Amino acid sequence: MKKYVDILKRGVITENPTFIQLLGMCPTLATTTSAKDALGMGVAVIAVLTCSNLLISLLRKIIPNEVRIASFIVIISGFVTAVELLIKAFLPSLDKSLGIFIPLIVVNCIILARAEAFASKNAPLPSVIDGLAMGVGFTLALTLIAIVRELLGAGTFFGLQVLGNWYSPAIIFILPAGAFLTLGMLVAAVQKITQMSEDKKSAAGGALEDAKEIISLEGYEDINASGTAEAVAGEGNGAAGTAETAEADKTDGGDN
Repeated sequence: MKKYVDILKRGVITENPTFIQLLGMCPTLATTTSAKDALGMGVAVIAVLTCSNLLISLLRKIIPNEVRIASFIVIISGFVTAVELLIKAFLPSLDKSLGIFIPLIVVNCIILARAEAFASKNAPLPSVIDGLAMGVGFTLALTLIAIVRELLGAGTFFGLQVLGNWYSPAIIFILPAGAFLTLGMLVAAVQKITQMSEDKKSAAGGALEDAKEIISLEGYEDINASGTAEAVAGEGNGAAGTAETAEADKTDGGDN
């Protein structure tokens, strides 16, 4: 269970594909003008990533090593086509908004990277969890970027007006330049938080080592004190024994 929790933590937080690894920048920058579009793209990536990881893991011992990349792309493209058709059928407005970026999931480096680095080397269940974790991490990153851009650039949240007429939207945030600005600020914030967390852990680890060293020194001093006391007691016992022997000798001499 701990292994699976670690996989989830890596995908969502410590190895987030967007904020940490900086993968999948094309959809990250292009589909985050609104939170609805970002969430839709993220869910599509979760579906493709999870299903492709599962199938690649099941076929990992069958696919020849020489053609593995081509095989991975064929498998991924099959799932992307299925997702695209489902979106066209049930979510036509989302399909119109995302446009070409749904088919481009085929060449999303996050999906191919997880297929090569993880799914092709691990069992099906860990591969599914890895795909789900990376997909959720990607979706959360996209949605966060989109919320900031939509809120500052249009004054809306998932299409709902939340800032009144007093607010003058900063149009730059819904333009391509705003995507780079928002991404840069969020990446910097994540890096700062990560650094602070690591510094805190290092400080805690250093304090623990100092405490261990103090305890060790105190134990060493106690052992030395105990040894000295035993030596003094031994010397006292030896002196008492010598005195008793001398007394006995004197007594024997007097009797003679």
